[in-house]
Amino acid sequence: MNYLSAENISKTFNDRWLFKEINLGISQGEKLAFVGNNGVGKSTILKILTGEIATDSGKVVVRDGIKLGYLTQQPSVDENLLVKDILFSESNEIARVVKEYEDCIHHPDVSPERMQAVLEKMSDLNAWDYDNKVQEVIGKLGVPDMDKRFGDLSGGQKKRIFLAQLLLQEPDLIIMDEPTNHLDLTAIEWLENYLAGPNVTLIMVTHDRYFLDAVANEIIELYRGQLYRYKGNYAYFLEKKASREEILRIEVSKAKSLLKKELDWMRKQPRARGTKAKYRIEAFYELKEKASVDLSRDRLELDINAARQGGKILEMEHVSKKFGETKLVDDFSYVFKKKDRIGVVGKNGIGKSTFLNLVTQRLKPDSGEVIPGVTTKYGYFTQESVNLNPNNRVIEEVKDIAEFITLSDGSTISASKFLENFLFPAEKQYTYIEKLSGGEKKRLQLLKMLVTNPNFLILDEPTNDFDIDTLNVLEEFLENFTGCLLLVSHDRYFMDHLVDQLFVFEGDGKIRLFNGNYSDYRDSLEEEEMMKANATPTVPKQEVVAAPVVTAKKKLTFKEKQELENFPTEINALETKKTELTVLMNSGSSDHKQLQAWADEIKTITESIDAKTLRWMELSELAGE
Repeated sequence: MNYLSAENISKTFNDRWLFKEINLGISQGEKLAFVGNNGVGKSTILKILTGEIATDSGKVVVRDGIKLGYLTQQPSVDENLLVKDILFSESNEIARVVKEYEDCIHHPDVSPERMQAVLEKMSDLNAWDYDNKVQEVIGKLGVPDMDKRFGDLSGGQKKRIFLAQLLLQEPDLIIMDEPTNHLDLTAIEWLENYLAGPNVTLIMVTHDRYFLDAVANEIIELYRGQLYRYKGNYAYFLEKKASREEILRIEVSKAKSLLKKELDWMRKQPRARGTKAKYRIEAFYELKEKASVDLSRDRLELDINAARQGGKILEMEHVSKKFGETKLVDDFSYVFKKKDRIGVVGKNGIGKSTFLNLVTQRLKPDSGEVIPGVTTKYGYFTQESVNLNPNNRVIEEVKDIAEFITLSDGSTISASKFLENFLFPAEKQYTYIEKLSGGEKKRLQLLKMLVTNPNFLILDEPTNDFDIDTLNVLEEFLENFTGCLLLVSHDRYFMDHLVDQLFVFEGDGKIRLFNGNYSDYRDSLEEEEMMKANATPTVPKQEVVAAPVVTAKKKLTFKEKQELENFPTEINALETKKTELTVLMNSGSSDHKQLQAWADEIKTITESIDAKTLRWMELSELAGE
């Protein structure tokens, strides 16, 4: 079933065609991902598809009855609204009841009468499944307190609320612009699994390469105003794109060779040319157009001379930091070594950015010491572009630091030339910073950091607002960087390729050192979970060993005989306890904490009954009963 069609849509920006007469369609279950350089029009296409902006020509048709959900990069809402008011739509009766239920369980002083009425409404509308989804979404995305005012939240918290709002609306077609920005790694992995489900239809723009590979089943490249579609994931796209570009290069090369011969023919006397076939003249102009295809691509160039690094780089000795009663760093010690490449991972709000500010001495620890080496020169790339003066022109911002920049080979270039390497052409260099796009500001921020020739790079979420080509260049530069690297990033691909050890923030100020990259860390967590599962007998495991293990009967030990005799009594006691708890659950209690405790206990008892019953059957078989 076709959900949406875009026919011959075109859009101009500043008298320049972003794209012209392109066509697009999506059917149920398809997952499309747009890729391309910053500024080519990816976000513009999404806004046209959702009706946020009008197309210059063509039309977009959404099938009757199909509900669209759109996550934009910069959503807006009344700052005075509460989180719960944004999450739950008043037009949805089930959502309204769930909102009231959430309000009740978050306020222990609620009257028993109100709580009982809400529980009855939840049952009448079969809203418990929806509430389970609410709990999963807000829990996995880290949505803050429901009673918080929206205006008091951070940018990352606001983004997560809008993402939760979108998923709870359960749209037929989801359209998302950079959904992984401002999410921690755990939330990204959950969202990845959610969107990869068979019942999700999706159009998105993202630079997260692991996310693309796991979720998308079709990649659409927007390049020079045209769409190139690749049925497959991101890895397939890279392979086919390389083949397409190589074929184009060969075709252009052949066209240029043939054009010289055809040009001589076209320059002959008009009388001679007039006797020639018209089709050849038309073919000449087609050949000329093919030969004139520009194969060059604007590419960021990163090249600096890192300052010399001495033997002592940075020492952190028993460092602790807390805000109020919340411990963010607790008694942490580490001696940084040459060419350390360390990733910092942990949930949002757990203290990663605070830790970076301690490293760079922007914050003082409550106790302990941070001792940098004499030659250590920080380059700190933050999430916010606060170090840019919006009233400066681009060239002024760089010249305030240096007129000339030293490259890795010892040569120097002017600030203007260095800006060109960062994709700021001469005419763009005199633009005021306040008029730059988000991606351009990030590029300028990166440039300012590198101009100082640092030997210790500290990067806090550097991948936001950069396109994939720029990220590839940045990765290549960092791979060859000879100094220390400390990296916070939600981009798992970026992290995997650049770090070989991690600082893992586990909460309550605890930081664990892990040797390996992020994928190694995830593998180790899965192994730990498997070991725990194997250490604790579970029903499936016992089913495996309970099959036809032995054909010859063996005698039971004295201990096994006692175990077999006691099973009926133990199981009956558990069944009685389960019945008592079930009665309590149905008694109409308004204490939600007690209700949850009873539910957890019933689950534990049920698992115990199953395990004991299976063991009883196994011993009975061995005893020949």
